Amino acid sequence: MTRAPANGTSGRLSELAKIERAPGPVVSVYLDTRWSDEHHRDRARIFLKNELRRARDAGGAMGAPADLDWVEAEAGSLLEERSIPDTPGVALFACAALGLREVLRARVPFREAFVVGDAPYLRPLIAVAEEAPATVVAFVDGTSARLIAVDADGAGEEVLLESDVPGHHRRGGWALLAQSRYQRHILEHRGRHFEAVAQALVELTDAHASTRIVLAGGARTIAAFRKHVPAGLAGRIVGGVPAARYEGASAIVPRAAELLHRRDEQQETADVDAILTEAAKGGRAVAGLEPTLEAIGRGAAHRCYILAAFREPGGACAHCAGLQPGSAERCRVCGQPTRPVDLGEAIVSRVIAAGGTVETVARHEGLERVGGVAAALRYPL
Repeated sequence: MTRAPANGTSGRLSELAKIERAPGPVVSVYLDTRWSDEHHRDRARIFLKNELRRARDAGGAMGAPADLDWVEAEAGSLLEERSIPDTPGVALFACAALGLREVLRARVPFREAFVVGDAPYLRPLIAVAEEAPATVVAFVDGTSARLIAVDADGAGEEVLLESDVPGHHRRGGWALLAQSRYQRHILEHRGRHFEAVAQALVELTDAHASTRIVLAGGARTIAAFRKHVPAGLAGRIVGGVPAARYEGASAIVPRAAELLHRRDEQQETADVDAILTEAAKGGRAVAGLEPTLEAIGRGAAHRCYILAAFREPGGACAHCAGLQPGSAERCRVCGQPTRPVDLGEAIVSRVIAAGGTVETVARHEGLERVGGVAAALRYPL
């Protein structure tokens, strides 16, 4: 069995996406593993029990017995919290013909799903990966800092920093002048503390290829710390969230995730608007199912936008690898037989396997009007 390392989900996606037609059935299982109570856990047990019974009753077409046994054992371990504790979402993939045994964890829950097909079912996992690019959450106060690396798998490496900034000593009014001088001394030390934290932040973001930073702490402290952040790093700061020194990563990271989610929704709308405008001008973008399939077939789709609700039947040609909508049994390009596919899943897998990226869009009226898919291009068609 392969477990993704702490930063491995995104890396494994491209490998899984290359499996377009396995020599045997591929079992894909998604679980919501936020055990809020025993009722929630029982619901997950019933879901798995029913799906496994259905798959076994269908025979080999719904998964090799060894795959179903492995899923049952691994899921059972999760349900009893014997493996990967405190993980909101888990995806399992199994295919005996490929020797595939994969468990991937996520910092957000999945909607429960049990899918058997020719290839891994990846859309839920891709949606999570795109919503959780590598981020550093940096808690800062006047004397300490905690830098938490976060990606699709959840909170990972945490760096603790403490400064030797002198403490505040409160005295009576007779020592006001002395206290004023002492306060300037504290601020000088605090400035050096912030500079050291900023340097550590540079090193950690580089080590984890983090594209975004969320600051945490008091509003005044965050504002003071920002003045010590190098210009090259300041552009990665998304915003700040309130936090206290006694709070752990399990309290701070969800606040940062909520902030990122709100910003992502705003950016997503602007990005799709720009792609649709570019497509209308005949530039380096296409909109609509047919143009997007053509772009994917030519390897030109660099970033694809697809509605979460997109569901269209189609065909994939084993000879020329072309994708086409509808249920035609022959490829319209080369005339060879096609096999039925879910076009949404096929689009996602093809783009990821070719080194592109996919953005799952919850709602966008303009994207709905053109059929639910659009793509930015590497070059004009």
